[in-house]
Amino acid sequence: MWSGSTDTPPTTRIAMLAPSLHASERRVAESIASDVEAAIDRTAQEVADLVGVGRASVIRTAQSLGYDGYPQLRVALAREVALAGNAAETTDATMLGALRAAVDRFASRLSHTVSALTEEGVEAFVREIDQAQRLLVAANGLSSPLGLDLAMRLISAGRPAEYLPDTLGQQIAAKQLGPGSACLVVSGSGANRATLEVMTEARASGARVLAITSFPRSAVADSADVTLVVAPINDSFRDELVHTSRAALMLVTESVVGLLVARRGASAQAAQAATLSVLSHSLSE
Repeated sequence: MWSGSTDTPPTTRIAMLAPSLHASERRVAESIASDVEAAIDRTAQEVADLVGVGRASVIRTAQSLGYDGYPQLRVALAREVALAGNAAETTDATMLGALRAAVDRFASRLSHTVSALTEEGVEAFVREIDQAQRLLVAANGLSSPLGLDLAMRLISAGRPAEYLPDTLGQQIAAKQLGPGSACLVVSGSGANRATLEVMTEARASGARVLAITSFPRSAVADSADVTLVVAPINDSFRDELVHTSRAALMLVTESVVGLLVARRGASAQAAQAATLSVLSHSLSE
């Protein structure tokens, strides 16, 4: 069942929940996402006939997405389409045209990336980072650069953090964390095996486990004490695996550090000033 913000658009919910839905519900959800405007005009029975499932599966799909039933899902779809407007698709077949189209698509979905977050969840996440005696940042695969970037940003804000690029090194460090410490995991897919092993070691040590991921019913989200679910820019789990965009996750990690700076006040600002001093001395004429 959907547990994120009620403001999250239905197609974003589908992209986030589809991997964890039952097979029949996933088929219904993917059918809706593939032609939203047609889905708005169809009844639950018409969707069921089109997909080849029972009407009950359509209703369960709507409920899994956080709606009382299919009529409420249709209303939410209509609202999403209305808000999206009638943006014309580019007909520019050049490489620059394709690049502009990709940027425009990203911009149009950018607000969706944080639509599943809640004030309580973000506040708890930042508080855990602030109060942890020791903080280990863990990220593997295509999320590795985000882990390194996040650790460096935290350090520059006066929040000591560790990041080890080697997966075994992460597991060893996680095993030694202990109570009062925290392991902050970044995983786009929420299914990276090495990252899950790090989380297991961190939890066994008594440390708190924090996670930033794109899928609320992923193994990473299920294993964390506090999770920020950042909706993927891509339309589906398959697209996430193929295109592997981490832009939305990076935007959120950068913003989380900004929230930490605001929470810590003068001490974080002093740390940032010291960081800028070091950077200024590293620049040549």
